[in-house]
Formats: sequence, structure tokens, C-alpha cells
Amino acid sequence: MGGPGVGGGALLVDKPSGPTSHDVVARARRTFHTRAVGHTGTLDPFASGLLMLVLGNATRLARWAERRRKTYRAVARLGQTTTTDDRTGEVLAEHTGPHWPTREEVELALAGLVGAQDQQPPAFSAKRIDGVRSYRLARKRSPVSPAAAPVMVHGLDLVEYRVPFLTFVAEVGPGTYLRAIARDLGLALEVGAHLTELRRERIGSWRVEEAFPLAELRAETPLLPAELLVADLPRVELTPDEVRAVRHGRDVVREPAGEGEGAEAALVGEHGLVGIGRRAGAGWHPAVVLHDAVTTHP
Repeated sequence: MGGPGVGGGALLVDKPSGPTSHDVVARARRTFHTRAVGHTGTLDPFASGLLMLVLGNATRLARWAERRRKTYRAVARLGQTTTTDDRTGEVLAEHTGPHWPTREEVELALAGLVGAQDQQPPAFSAKRIDGVRSYRLARKRSPVSPAAAPVMVHGLDLVEYRVPFLTFVAEVGPGTYLRAIARDLGLALEVGAHLTELRRERIGSWRVEEAFPLAELRAETPLLPAELLVADLPRVELTPDEVRAVRHGRDVVREPAGEGEGAEAALVGEHGLVGIGRRAGAGWHPAVVLHDAVTTHP
């Protein structure tokens, strides 16, 4: 492997509007001369902002980063619904006034979309229906209704409202579609709506201001230590003998210290993260093993 070194790591990229998330991954694969590149949460092509890439062994830790809260700044247009619930789709219906929701009504409708809920994904999404991606069916103009999925919306704050456009900041849990929030806001206000701009500003504690512009990626671009991807997990420091045991898939025997069955922990050796352990009885069972300790780029 090139820039990531043996172990790999994470990389924050500021994706511009236009490329797909897969385009960014492909660019990183060429830059770092490795196929072992993934990301921790898709951004739609029209969206911009923070995209976290994982390289090398760190690709095995992507799901722990995916479950972090994400913060977005979004612009919605009231009065129009589209096939994609964003500006790239065909207009389905239009509200021309003369009456528009007040700021107070918009704030009340946003508040009603906060909390745990079953969210209906957009028709143009990567969700599967009978094994087929929803967007493939939608392109064929087949009837599309992806199954609702549980999501958590932690906060929706109105920043600006100038009819018919409104800007809001959203803090959401994994799997939440901002396009669906715009769509549901339009339904609640009875005028329809779609998303016109979207920028991801944060993933957990990582901020877009820390990210590298896509055009500036180089083979020598430094990586974040992969251990940061699981920084929210408790650490279990391993002896050299325990490191060898984990790498052979054997449990590490440690008396429980308040962890319940199935709890997770980062298993760390002298040279970095060795794997992820899951509590099983009186030991930590290696759920994920990184055969080379994952360290940062020198």
C-alpha cells in the first residue's frame, strides 16, 4: 500500500457537489494505490461536505464510525415536490400561493419531525425492494415504496426563512435521509417541498473544516489513526501474549468490570489497535481482528 502504510487509517475529505461518493473512493484508490478504500456514509452527488474514507485495515471498522451522529446544513424549497425529493428530480406538483406558511408554522413543523420515527426512504435511494435497488425501479417508473426504517432525528433548527426557501441545521442518527425530512416537512405544511442544497458539516466530533478538499488529495496526505474510529468504545490494554491470542482468534480472559454480555471494547496492544472484542462470559471474544496493528501515517 502507498500512503496509508501497512495498517491504514481514516481520511476526512470535503466532497464538492457533483461527484458521487463512489467517485471519491475511486479517486482515493488511484491516489493511494490500493483497492482497500471505503467510506462511512454516502453523500448524494448534489450534496457536498464531510465524507470519511477508511483505508487498509480500517475498512473493517467502518460500521463503528457510521453510527456516529451527523450534522447537516440544508436548504429546502417549499411549494414543489420532485421525483427524487431534491433538485435533481422532475417536478411532480407545485404550490403557487398566495398563502405560504409563516415562520412559526415552519418551526412547529420542524419540531414535529424531531425524535425517533419510522422514516420512508425516498423512491430514488439505495434501499432494496425484492433484491433490486429502489432507484433502479424508480428510473423505470415502476411503483416504488421502500419499507420505512427506524431513524433518530436529534434536532432541526431553522436558520433562515425567505419564501419559498428555508435553511435549517439537522443533527441526525445513522440511516436518516435529509431528502425525506424535506419531503415530510412539505407534507406537514401542506405545500410540498424538496431539498435544493445539502452540506454535511460534522460526523461525530469530526468537522468539515478539518477535511482535505478532494482536488488536493496526494499519496503523502496524512491519515487519522484508525483507533479514532472506535474512540467511543472502552479500551482493553493487551499484553504481548494476549495480542498473539487475539490474532489467532482466541478469547482474552478478563474478569467482567461492569460490561454486560455482548458489550464491545477496543483491544489495544503496544503498537496500536489489534481488534474489537465482544464480551462473552469471563472473556473478550475477538469480533474483528486486524492482523497488523493499525497506526497513523508517519
